[in-house]
Amino acid sequence: MAQTLDHEIVSIYPFTDEEVDQLMNNSNECVLMWATKDGWPVGVTHAFVWHDGKIWITFASHRHRTVAIKRDNRVSVNVSSCGYPQRDETLPGGAITFKGTGEFFDDEDTKKWFYGALSKKLNPDNSAGEEFFYNLLDSPLRTILAVTPVKKIMYNGAMAGRHMAGTATEEELGERLESDAKRMNAERKKLGLDER
Repeated sequence: MAQTLDHEIVSIYPFTDEEVDQLMNNSNECVLMWATKDGWPVGVTHAFVWHDGKIWITFASHRHRTVAIKRDNRVSVNVSSCGYPQRDETLPGGAITFKGTGEFFDDEDTKKWFYGALSKKLNPDNSAGEEFFYNLLDSPLRTILAVTPVKKIMYNGAMAGRHMAGTATEEELGERLESDAKRMNAERKKLGLDER
C-alpha cells in the first residue's frame, strides 16, 4: 500500500493517456485563458472538441481574445470532469490544465468538420438539436482556434481518493513535479517545518 500521504503533494496524481482521452471526449466545457495587452489573465468558458491531440474551440472573430491570441498565441485551457453532461462514476474525475499554442482556422473545410463535430458532441441523441446548433455556429464572423498542448497539469481525483484511502500503490502514482519536490520543501523550511 502507498504510505506517502500529504494533502499538499498533488502532482503525483496524473491521468493515463486513455483517461485524458476519456475526460476530453466526455467533458463539454473548457476554460480558455489568455493574456491581455496589459498583462491581465482572462478566461472564458467554451464548448470544445478534442481531436488529433488538440483542443478545438470557436468564437466570433471580433472578440478581444482573437486579437490577444494573434498577438501572443500562448494560451491555457482547463478541462474538468464537472463539465460532464451527467454524473458518471465510470469516467475519470478531476481536471487538466493544458499550456499550449493557438492557431486560427477560417477555411470552409475546417468549419464544416468542426461545426459538425461540436454539434454532434453537444446533441448526441437529438438530430434536430444538432442541426439547429450547426446552423447557429455557421456564421461568417466565427473563427476556430486549435490549441496544441505543450504541457499538462493534471489532478486525478479518483487516484487521490484511492491514495488517501490507502488503496493505491506507489507504482500507480506519478513522479513529484518540481513544485512538490523542491519548492514545497523550500516553503516548509521558511516556516521551520520538516521536509516531506
